[in-house]
Amino acid sequence: MALDNYEQFKNDVYKLTKIDLSAYKEKQMRRRIDSLVTKRSCQSYPEYVKLLTSQTEVFDEFVNFLTINVSEFYRNPDQWKMMDEKFIPELISKFGKRLKIWSAACSTGDEPYSLVMALSRHLDLKDIKITATDIDKQVLATAKTGLYSAKSIAAVPDDFKKKYFTKVGASFQISEDIKKCVEFKEGNLLRDAYPTGCHMIVCRNVVIYFTEEAKHDIYDKFNKSLMNGGLLFIGSTEQVMDYKELGYIRRSSFFYEKGTEEK
Repeated sequence: MALDNYEQFKNDVYKLTKIDLSAYKEKQMRRRIDSLVTKRSCQSYPEYVKLLTSQTEVFDEFVNFLTINVSEFYRNPDQWKMMDEKFIPELISKFGKRLKIWSAACSTGDEPYSLVMALSRHLDLKDIKITATDIDKQVLATAKTGLYSAKSIAAVPDDFKKKYFTKVGASFQISEDIKKCVEFKEGNLLRDAYPTGCHMIVCRNVVIYFTEEAKHDIYDKFNKSLMNGGLLFIGSTEQVMDYKELGYIRRSSFFYEKGTEEK
């Protein structure tokens, strides 16, 4: 199979999807893409690009496959406990009840819905509004539907499971009260404008798939999106190596505050 001329393939993909494969770690991404090309019985990248342009099903499958969608509610519960007990009260004390929160690369909605539930311990649902973005239309559709497996909601606190989920067959439907608090939109972290004036940004276990240059750029843009004193919550597999240079204070392993002086 002649899977050469990857550079041209990257250009073709960008024209079709506006996804810049150059920003992803190449070895890892190529392995994923090549398995998909093989699955579709294509002998070359140009042949696969023709399929992408002619078959909607193949195109949707490709975008869904490219965007890494491993998500679950309350992933790494200890970090959510710290947010609940320490950081949410701090943010409310600093900025008031109407917090502007962005869930970036939100995947199937597990994270923004977890945020709503965590905030509901401190605020009325009517005061909670989260913007959630992802590059993948399919996962956004899943998020809006709000139907999840038992495994996906395993770490949700028991009181929230009882209050906000209804069993539907083998799955669990999240309540409309929670869904109303989240606005889902398409968004590309490498290309699109970022929201401004955020009090908290949550972006977890996504940036690890990007090159060091792309990571630096994303964390810099997150910093510019935050209000002074605002908080960035990242994943347990990530760290902001140059956080001081970018204007963050490291509050814990996974929470970074926009600011200039250590507390």
